[in-house]
Amino acid sequence: MTVPDTSAVAAAVADAHRREWALVLAATVRVTRDLDAAEECAQDAFAAALIDWQVHGVPARPGAWLTTTAKRRALNVVRHRGVEHRYLPLLVEEETTPGPGDLVDDEPGLSDDRLRLIVTCCHPALDRSAQVALTLRLMCGLSTADVARAFLVGEATMAARITRAKKKIAVARIPYRVPSAAELPERVDAVLSVVHLLFTTGHTTPAGTELVRRDLVLRAVELCRMLRRLLPRDPAVAGLLALLLLTDARRDTRTAPDGRLVLLEEQDRSRWDRQAIAEGAALVREALSSRPPPRYALQAAIAAVHAESPTWNDTDWHEIVALYGVLTQLWPSPVVALNRAVAIGFARGAAAGLAELDALAGERQLAGYGYLPAARADFLRRLGRVAEARAAYTQALSLTENTVERDFLTGRLGELGGTPV
Repeated sequence: MTVPDTSAVAAAVADAHRREWALVLAATVRVTRDLDAAEECAQDAFAAALIDWQVHGVPARPGAWLTTTAKRRALNVVRHRGVEHRYLPLLVEEETTPGPGDLVDDEPGLSDDRLRLIVTCCHPALDRSAQVALTLRLMCGLSTADVARAFLVGEATMAARITRAKKKIAVARIPYRVPSAAELPERVDAVLSVVHLLFTTGHTTPAGTELVRRDLVLRAVELCRMLRRLLPRDPAVAGLLALLLLTDARRDTRTAPDGRLVLLEEQDRSRWDRQAIAEGAALVREALSSRPPPRYALQAAIAAVHAESPTWNDTDWHEIVALYGVLTQLWPSPVVALNRAVAIGFARGAAAGLAELDALAGERQLAGYGYLPAARADFLRRLGRVAEARAAYTQALSLTENTVERDFLTGRLGELGGTPV
């Protein structure tokens, strides 16, 4: 047997962490009945892999090796818990006989510890921001800094939020199980928020050398399809699945062969996934039949306008502006307002779009959001206001940590005769 070198092992462990973290952690929670202990055991398993795989080679099924190792460590933790732990509140799995409306573990496609972990974290006892943040942290293995970036808040604030959420789960004795079909709808909004943020984090990674974390995108789509099977008549679920499919349909055209970012207006639409677009469009029509339409259905409708436009010039920007208008009324958000401003710029001209963007300058949540100065820079460039465009590109660069996006912004800045700081 050929033993891989240290760099190969490190790469294999990193790849396993991206692909298998959620499964390893979720299975380990069933043993420890404690989130912090399960996280520690899962982390120990990945650390052990760095040593063991160097000696014995990378196993054929890394996820199974990691899960077994984590669960063994978890059993040791459980055995060595002192008497003082026995009466502390623990995350418990209810051993009840399922009723006619309950989900059962042997139901095809539903026996997934990840879903069990998501709905536990999205229990109504937790506030919405805590539900989403905790699930992103546990499901994806994202660092607290990455979760904070997704929420546009500071890392310390997010760390405190996650800690409070874990404590509340323990104190409230929230069961680690998939709720009954009757209980699940009240958690749907939070679960969908989790899946959506999981997708957006993978679709454009906040930091790193790659534009896309394909594993997170695939996991989000997979979980959304699972929710679709659970709640086949829920318009919000249909809307989110449509949004994910229509957005991901462009995946192969978002970067050039050399890794360069390719804007939507420059993408080769003949390479878009037409099967995904057709499925997404059908789901949009279904989801929009609900009144009022769910926000994900409106976002998916916007994505459908892009996906079904044969060329960039054929895009119906006025329809997109109108859809953003409805979305803003139903779900007001600074980011939605930003996207609407950009759409206005393409529908009515760069000057109109710039005016809308400048009106958002005082939004506190957008203060550290790199897409605002990047959008301003683009409209300023189109208007020939070169010095202002350079300043805006420089500001966008200071707020952008993804290498692919930074390279794009640096290139734009260079075209205008500017030098990145």
